[in-house]
Amino acid sequence: MDPTTATPMGVTLPDAPCEAPRRAERAFSFSVVVSGIRCILAYVVLPFVTPLLGIAPGVGPTLGIAIAVVAIVANAISLGRFRRLRHRWLKGITVLHVAVICFLLVLIGIDVAELVG
Repeated sequence: MDPTTATPMGVTLPDAPCEAPRRAERAFSFSVVVSGIRCILAYVVLPFVTPLLGIAPGVGPTLGIAIAVVAIVANAISLGRFRRLRHRWLKGITVLHVAVICFLLVLIGIDVAELVG
C-alpha cells in the first residue's frame, strides 16, 4: 500500500520521501510516552491516590497491566516502522525498544503476582 496525503481539495498525493522517517519517529515518541505514563501511574499516582479515594486495591495492578500491554504494542509498532525504513537509528532504537518491552513484561509479572497473591 502506498502512503498518501490528502490535500484540502480532496486530491490524494504520495507522501514526501522525508515523511516516512518522521512517522517512525512519532511512533517512537508515542511508545515512549505510553511507557512513561504507565510508570508514572504505577509508581506515583496509583499508590497514593487510590487509597485516598478508597478505590479497591486491585485497580492499580489491573490498570498497570492494561497500560503495559498498550505500551508493548506501541513499542512493537514503532520498532516495525523503523525496521521497514531501515532507519539510521535502527540499532539503537531496537536496543531501547527491547529493553523497554522486557521491563514492561517484568512489571506485568509483578502486577499479576500482586493480583494473585
